[in-house]
Amino acid sequence: MSGDHEALRSRLPEEARSRVSALREASGVVTVVLDASGLDQLGRDRLEVAVKGALRQADGVSEVRVAMTADRAPEPRREAPRGPRIVAVGSGKGGVGKSTLSANLAVALARLGLRVGLVDADIYGPSQPRLMGAEGQRPTAHDEKLVPLDTQWGVRVLSVGNLVEPGRAVAWRGPMAGGALGQLMDAHWDNTDVIVIDLPPGTGDVQLTMVQKHKPDGAVIVSTPQDLALIDATRAMNFFEQTKVPVIGMVENMSGYICPHCGEESDPFGHGGAEAVAAQQAVPFLGHIPLDLAIRQESDAGRPPAAGDSPQGKAFRAIAEKVAAWLEQTA
Repeated sequence: MSGDHEALRSRLPEEARSRVSALREASGVVTVVLDASGLDQLGRDRLEVAVKGALRQADGVSEVRVAMTADRAPEPRREAPRGPRIVAVGSGKGGVGKSTLSANLAVALARLGLRVGLVDADIYGPSQPRLMGAEGQRPTAHDEKLVPLDTQWGVRVLSVGNLVEPGRAVAWRGPMAGGALGQLMDAHWDNTDVIVIDLPPGTGDVQLTMVQKHKPDGAVIVSTPQDLALIDATRAMNFFEQTKVPVIGMVENMSGYICPHCGEESDPFGHGGAEAVAAQQAVPFLGHIPLDLAIRQESDAGRPPAAGDSPQGKAFRAIAEKVAAWLEQTA
């Protein structure tokens, strides 16, 4: 299809056209972000049905995704009482260490004195039970809501990996995945200051559900230094900006490698790419995490490096300090 966004916009009902805050098309998938301010649930549902019905008629459109944004309440957003602050950790592609960053960010924030929860929203590839040493544990429920698991690192955690049999593939369609995320987010997060969400890579159904129903206060973008990863990271950053979720900053993972035998430093994935992109996009750069064997070994053993004071742990703590400062400034 031509990808002409104005042609797609012209197909929308008049009310929907005035509410479009972002519209994009890629490979036949159209994503629309609508401002739903002033609409009740019935009005939102009708608007979504009308938009999907109109756009599905366009040539070359195979799927239509709709996200809606609106004020949470008529009161000022930061006035008490309010729930936990939500920090989403995202990336444009898999394999960049997003889950490891999420786990260690949560642990480092807890060591800074915050009461922290960790939600593993990577529905199809949950990693947090292994990273947090919580494999084989099952959460209980109270008043039809899940009770997060306590870990020895001072972080409470919920993951689909703790709800299904270990090693079992999760074969759920989009609505089921969105429902699972809702259960994790609507759990008993009482007395929690911050919830860190480990998102799946990309900008699909789970991300849209999260933005629409559990809008984060901010997002941290993780990337390796290589060009392909940075292209996808930029796409993820644009997704959050279009859906009005502030980007707290970027982290460059696997940034530099020191040989444990000879001590020579090298850059198998490059160095400084994420920092350069952050400067281009005018967002803060939060820091570098090295490609380090100790991080992999400790993570596989369920011992987040951020729980200790090793050089690797200090790298995660430096990033957590910047995130905590951002949360304090935007409170």
